[in-house]
Amino acid sequence: MKCGFVSIVGRPNVGKSTLLNSLLNMKLAITSNVSGTTRNIIEGIYNDEDSQIIFLDTPGIHKPTHKLGNLLNKKAYEKTEGVDVILFLVDIAKGFGKGDKFILDKIKDKNIPIFLLLNKIDLVKNKEKLLKDIDELKDLADFKEIIPLSAMKKDNLDVLISSLKDNLEEMDRIYSEDELTNVSTRFIMAEFVREKILELTKDEIPHTVSCYVENFEEDKKCVHIQVLIVVDRDNIKKIIIGKNGALLKEIGMKARSEMEKFLGKKVYLETFVKTLKNWRDEEKYFLELGLKEDE
Repeated sequence: MKCGFVSIVGRPNVGKSTLLNSLLNMKLAITSNVSGTTRNIIEGIYNDEDSQIIFLDTPGIHKPTHKLGNLLNKKAYEKTEGVDVILFLVDIAKGFGKGDKFILDKIKDKNIPIFLLLNKIDLVKNKEKLLKDIDELKDLADFKEIIPLSAMKKDNLDVLISSLKDNLEEMDRIYSEDELTNVSTRFIMAEFVREKILELTKDEIPHTVSCYVENFEEDKKCVHIQVLIVVDRDNIKKIIIGKNGALLKEIGMKARSEMEKFLGKKVYLETFVKTLKNWRDEEKYFLELGLKEDE
């Protein structure tokens, strides 16, 4: 059996979380157009008859403008060490830019096989240009594989899995077959709420927003979930609640739909918003986010 750890790295919004979800055929990692959506390292465990591949979804590597950005970059770089393969994801519809080159320069000398994944080929109209881009990019590093794909449309994911198996060692399963991820169900439920906040508020909401499941009660027919949304300013709280609570209600409805798909049960969801102004204290703030510098 072929087994190993595979890290997915790239700039923000190139489709890393979408790729993870498509490979696993389930929504495990939240997605949005907001930079910095992924804040934690999520392991997604792929199983088939002759392999187990543990995919690591990492935060998008970017030019940081605050301490949180530095910590997210640090977490992403750490997960390019000790893995069996690195998947370097590029949004080929936008082209290979300075940010991509910066990341490549950081990882290309690690003596770890690197797959260059050219994502969003479904958005590329000029296929001749795509072939030209591949020809130019192949000389930037000693790539083990170059695979054009569409994470959203699931194009060429079978090629990716097959190529990964060729680069992994023979060993016993690392996790049991029924394990899907390293994060808890409660964490995933809270992330669904955060995703809908980012989706519905666009650029109005900063990255200081966090969500926590305060109560999770499950029986055979349904699940009761209470999620606390924590912000650091009262004006952010007002935005999330919306006029007469309309936006908070919409956030809850959309998040509940994702929860029911994931859990396969009826979900009764309650959401609350709380302001913690002492998050201005950086040490406590990053502790709350689970992003302590010494991790």
